[in-house]
Amino acid sequence: MNHAFEANFDGLVGPTHHYGGHSFGNVASTSNAAHIANPRAAALQGLAKMKALADLGYRQGVLPPQERPALWVLRDMGYTGTDNEIIGLQANTQSGLFAGLCSASSMWTANAATVSPSADTADGRVHFSVANLTSKFHRSIEAPQTRRSLAAIFASDAHFTIHAALPQHAALGDEGAANHTRLSHAYGEPGTEFFVYGARFWGGQHAPQRYPARQTLEASQAIARRHGLAAERTVFAQQNPAVIDAGVFHNDVIAVGNLDVLFCHELAFLDAPAVYAELRQKQAGLQIIEVPESEVSVADAVRSYLFNSQLLDKGQGKQRLIVPEECRSTPAVWAFLEELQASGGPINEVLVFDLKQSMQNGGGPACLRLRVALTEREAAAVNPAVWMNDALHERLTHWVCRHYRDRLGVADLADPALLIEVRTALDELTQLLELGSIYPFQRDGSDA
Repeated sequence: MNHAFEANFDGLVGPTHHYGGHSFGNVASTSNAAHIANPRAAALQGLAKMKALADLGYRQGVLPPQERPALWVLRDMGYTGTDNEIIGLQANTQSGLFAGLCSASSMWTANAATVSPSADTADGRVHFSVANLTSKFHRSIEAPQTRRSLAAIFASDAHFTIHAALPQHAALGDEGAANHTRLSHAYGEPGTEFFVYGARFWGGQHAPQRYPARQTLEASQAIARRHGLAAERTVFAQQNPAVIDAGVFHNDVIAVGNLDVLFCHELAFLDAPAVYAELRQKQAGLQIIEVPESEVSVADAVRSYLFNSQLLDKGQGKQRLIVPEECRSTPAVWAFLEELQASGGPINEVLVFDLKQSMQNGGGPACLRLRVALTEREAAAVNPAVWMNDALHERLTHWVCRHYRDRLGVADLADPALLIEVRTALDELTQLLELGSIYPFQRDGSDA
C-alpha cells in the first residue's frame, strides 16, 4: 500500500461575493437575498479556516476564484460594445441575470468536481470530473474555468486526469463532490465510492416535488465509468426526496463520511437500511453514526449545517468534526455534538469556525473544500505554490485586504470600477499562486 493522505483544497472567496439569492432550493441563499455582503470578511474567514487546518498538520491547498462578472457570456448572447456599456445595459434592464453573472459561487469547491484517488481507478491515476452544475444558470458557466484552474494545479498527466464536464443536460445533472463520499480503511487502500443522487432521469419513480433534484443517477454512473471504478466497490443511493424538499439540496447537507465512518441523518436516504447494508457489504468495518430525527430535526440540520461539516482523521481511529458557528447556536444540534464527543465513539472532537458570510449564502465548511486523496509522489506533482503555509496565508491576507471591498450589495455590481478591481486582483493572484494566464481577461476575452 502506498502511503497517502487526504488534502483539502478550499475555494478562495471571490471579490464579487454578494447575496443575490440565485440558488432556488437553498434556503439560506434565497432567504438572505439582497442583504449586504462583506467580501473581505468572507475571504478572510475562509483563509482563517484553511490556516487553522494547516496548523493542525493537514495538507491544505487553495483554489482560485473565477473572473466575474462573466462578460463573455453576454457577448455570446449577442451583446456588443465596451465592457462598461454592456455592464450598464445589463444592470439597468436585466439586473437579475447580471447579478447571476457576478456570482462568487465557485468558492464552494465541493461542487467543482468529483475526485477518485489512484487507489480506486483502473489506470492508477487520480481522476477529476469537472461538474457541469447544469441545474443553476449562474453555476453552469463555471466548468471551463474550473477545468483550467485544476489543470494549472494538477498538471502532471502521469498522475492526474482531468475530465471535462458532462454534457449540459438535465439527464446528466452533476453537482460534483457534494454528492460523493469515499469510504476506506486508509487513504492509500482501495476504497468504496459512494454516489448519492436526487433522482433518476429515465424511469425514476421517486423525486422531490418542491425543489429540484440536482444530481441524477445517470450522471453519477457516467462518472464512475469515466474513472474506471470497480462495480464491487461502488455504491449508488438515492437521497430522500422529502429532505430535498426540506432544503437539503446536496447530500453533503445531510451526510458526511471519511475513512471508515459515515455520519448522517436517519432521513438522509430513500431506503436507509438497504443503503447501509450495501455499504457494509462493500466496506467491511464501516461505522455508521445515524442521527435520529427525534434528537436533531431535518430543519435544525439545514439551519445549522451540522452535516455540511468536515470529518478529519486524527489517527488511532479517531476523527475531528469541523462545524460552523451556527451549530453552537442551535440548541438541539449543540446538545447532540456534546454527547457525541463524550460518547467514546470515533468522533471525539468538534472544532467551531465562524463562516457567517459563506453560511448566509448557503455554504458551510464542507462546501468550501474539495477533497483529494494523494500519495506522497502525487502530492509532489501538485503546483507547490497553492499549499497553505504561514507565508502564503500572510500574502493572501494582504492581497485580500488590498483588493476586496468590505461592503457589496446587488446594486454595487454595476459599478464599472468593480470590474477593474476584480481583474487587477486576479492578475496578481495568478502570480502569487503561479497559475499562469488562466482567466478570460488574460487570454482573448473568451472562456473557450
